[in-house]
Amino acid sequence: MEAIEVIADDEIEFSLLQDLPLAFVKGNMFLPLRREDGELIAAVADNRGVFALRDLARSLDLKPRPVRAEEKTILDAINRVYSRTSRMTEVMGDIKGEDLSRVATEFESPQDLLELTEEAPIIRLLNALLMEAVKEKASDIHVEPYEKGLDVRLRVDGILRKVLSPPKIIQDALVSRIKILAGLDIAEKRLPQDGRIRLLVGGKDIDIRVSIIPTSLGERAVLRLLDRQAGVLSLEMLGLSDSVLTSFKNALSRPNGIILVTGPTGSGKTTTLYASLLKLNTEERNIITVEDPVEYQLSGIGQMQVNPKIGLTFAAGLRSILRQDPDIMMVGEIRDIETAEIAVHASLTGHLVLSTLHTNDAPSALTRLIDMGIEPFLVASSLVCVLAQRLVRVICPLCKEPYTPSRQETDYLGITPAPPLLYRGKGCDKCLGKGYSGRTGIYEFLEITPDIRAMIVERKDAQVIRRTAALKSGFTTLQKNAIDKIIKGVTTVEEVLRVTQKDAEE
Repeated sequence: MEAIEVIADDEIEFSLLQDLPLAFVKGNMFLPLRREDGELIAAVADNRGVFALRDLARSLDLKPRPVRAEEKTILDAINRVYSRTSRMTEVMGDIKGEDLSRVATEFESPQDLLELTEEAPIIRLLNALLMEAVKEKASDIHVEPYEKGLDVRLRVDGILRKVLSPPKIIQDALVSRIKILAGLDIAEKRLPQDGRIRLLVGGKDIDIRVSIIPTSLGERAVLRLLDRQAGVLSLEMLGLSDSVLTSFKNALSRPNGIILVTGPTGSGKTTTLYASLLKLNTEERNIITVEDPVEYQLSGIGQMQVNPKIGLTFAAGLRSILRQDPDIMMVGEIRDIETAEIAVHASLTGHLVLSTLHTNDAPSALTRLIDMGIEPFLVASSLVCVLAQRLVRVICPLCKEPYTPSRQETDYLGITPAPPLLYRGKGCDKCLGKGYSGRTGIYEFLEITPDIRAMIVERKDAQVIRRTAALKSGFTTLQKNAIDKIIKGVTTVEEVLRVTQKDAEE
């Protein structure tokens, strides 16, 4: 039988626990973990758990797959998980105990549905979800309809995890409750809708961006949570190396030019831009932004939110900002040739422009602008630097432990001699058994030197630029920066591979 030493919360399919009493799992000393390839995987301490797993697997029409764990490991996980999910489990019990025949009825008018969403179980369920999301510091809540059920997942530190599977028949009521709070049309189910909710949750002022889209199985909702009291991080808190931090600050001190931050969605680009604005924000400067949406209000800075429905695009907003006598401009993203042209023009007429691009690395940003239609000589003369980044989870400091790395891990590091020890998180109550707590950035910084400018004008591809930068200016790649953080015990090989393998697939 396979054995495990740690039970992390992100390995547990919480919906499996909804109908299992705490006394039952403790009495049999087992904990269902997840469904996988027609099997039900559960941690067991002895034969009691094996027999309980067989019965549960049979009821779910799955094959049992026990994995051995110490009693203390199982008990710690049970206590941790059930204490966190008790509120939602209680609400789910209330919902299942109610007469749901009214929920299953086809309603003929929006008023009927409006009345339904005011019923206590629906309100309590959404409140419990929001409380749990805030407690776990989740960035997003996903409400996903499927043929036979409804899944609710939370994204914590970049990882999605299922926390609840409410009955299918409350789907419309739950989504409609979200719509009401966001000021959306509950009768409109054919078109996507976007809205905003501002709530006090667990004593925190939370701003929630709501996106609802129609699917073949019903409406799907995603709620993005922004803690307005969390504040904006300083550049020193982002995880930049000393050399990159110094170089980036030097770039920000330039009176004009374009500074780009690149990376995929969810890589922390906006956080870096806000930290940069915080550094630049003085009484002597006029700073204006165009964003989609405005995520945090920055004192002393003019912030404009785009609204394509009325023609207020990034390009239109950027053009209007130029008439506001700005010193520094931030545009949330360069999405098209029009926005790129205005940004280049602004940078060449004495303005410092900060923005983002969706590229996998720093050199690719140069070729992306050219591919958009910007002339190479304009790219070369306007760009100051490009900062590419990813977010990786940080090893929990409370359960951090050294271990001897495997051959595969030392091969990945590519260092001679290989480090005798690396670090990982064992998993504890503080990090909810995950072994990680919080995130930090890995970065590569590309300064646009005379050599790089010459290659841009000659239309050299990104790989040639990358090799030249590494040889002539000490350019440090994302991978090298990640390896440095692995050796220092900040993160793990496994975590870096999780984040960077996506690039290899694209």
